Amino acid sequence: MSNFRPINRDMDFLMPPSVDEWLPQRHLARFVAEVIEGLDLRSMTGSYRGSGEASYHPRLLLGLIIYGYATGVFSSRALERATHDSVAFRYVAANQHPDHDTIATFRRRFLKQIEALFVQVLGVAREMGVLKLGTVALDGTKIHANASRHSALSYAHASKIEAQLKAEVADLLGKAEAADQADMPDGMQVPEELARRETRLAEIARAKAVIEARAKERHARERAAYDARMAARDAKAAQTGKKPGGRVPQPPAEGPLPSDQVNLTDEASRIMPVAGGGFEQCYNAQAAVAADSLLVVATDVVQAPNDKQQLEPMLGKLAELPGELGKVGALLADNGYFSEANVNACAATGIEPVIAMGREAHHPSLAERFAADPLPPKEPTPLEAMRHRLQTKHGKARYALRKQTAEPVFGIIKSVLGFRQFLLRGLNKVRGEWSLVTMAWNLKRMFCLAGVN
Repeated sequence: MSNFRPINRDMDFLMPPSVDEWLPQRHLARFVAEVIEGLDLRSMTGSYRGSGEASYHPRLLLGLIIYGYATGVFSSRALERATHDSVAFRYVAANQHPDHDTIATFRRRFLKQIEALFVQVLGVAREMGVLKLGTVALDGTKIHANASRHSALSYAHASKIEAQLKAEVADLLGKAEAADQADMPDGMQVPEELARRETRLAEIARAKAVIEARAKERHARERAAYDARMAARDAKAAQTGKKPGGRVPQPPAEGPLPSDQVNLTDEASRIMPVAGGGFEQCYNAQAAVAADSLLVVATDVVQAPNDKQQLEPMLGKLAELPGELGKVGALLADNGYFSEANVNACAATGIEPVIAMGREAHHPSLAERFAADPLPPKEPTPLEAMRHRLQTKHGKARYALRKQTAEPVFGIIKSVLGFRQFLLRGLNKVRGEWSLVTMAWNLKRMFCLAGVN
């Protein structure tokens, strides 16, 4: 005789009556809710007017969003569904079901305040004993914008379409003014066709204005660099009495280049090379990661695909961290961040730079691997001191930490959590969203580290 458990969907309680009994005591959802309960949210709660229908508490909505990012649920519609379908999300939402408009509006409205909570979470990690500043690895990763590269419009193509549309507008106006309408194609409504083209012309004019403004900024920047190079050549010629060798620098061209582009969906994003080859519409997300804990301690999002100009701004963000979190002693970075100016900037802030000065061979010989450390230089400059440091066994071992610090964090965020594209558009908004993503990662990591300690 078969022995099966009975199926009764009409019973009074399918779940325990208390939401606290729905999850095991050690669960990420509980941890997220507990940490958020201890955060100072007065910057959010103080902005509610207190009239009309009662609002969802910011703690509930913030917990829902952060737990979603920590478990790979990002969109507001998916978060709304999860409050019905997932036991963990039901727990975080206290068995309430805010709709997707409420969730999306909260995320947009309080993005700056959420960004400011990043440091508060680091303070919690410090109190838990899982965050120790010391050695920090800096790296960047390309994350797709909420826009397609096919929505990008170059200056040359914009000018071509603009000329075509103006010719079509003139033709339509001629047809409208003609007394004989016999040649009008069937179904053509001249006012509608004119309105459509006028709208497109306005969009193209705005796009061209953005490209021209960027070209003006670029020319000013390149002109300053050109003047500096020419001044250096002239100074060297005056000092040596000889004409400097090498090719004479050419002054930068004014105005937009034919290939200059703007994306019509998210004009703040840029076409960038991506891993594996090719180009996509992206942002460059930066993160400084503590080597001992893999917690992200500083973030930024920039529009430049190159990392070389991002080191000094990130040093500034590290310097702004509260003193009770500790002090950064060393900074690890790959060759993309190397320049003498960056090395000097690290030394000026009391941080020891460990930055690759070139590409390393993948399979060094035994003689190279076990060679004795070279003698240190006398009275070295910061660059000479770092070059020597990278040639020592201790320096090589420290630099090797880089690959197992920042890169795994990016890999988990992209491949495990599934965050490969920003939901929001515009530089300030994606900066806030990147803070939200990394804060969710930190909470997930803190939960794991708390189980180890």
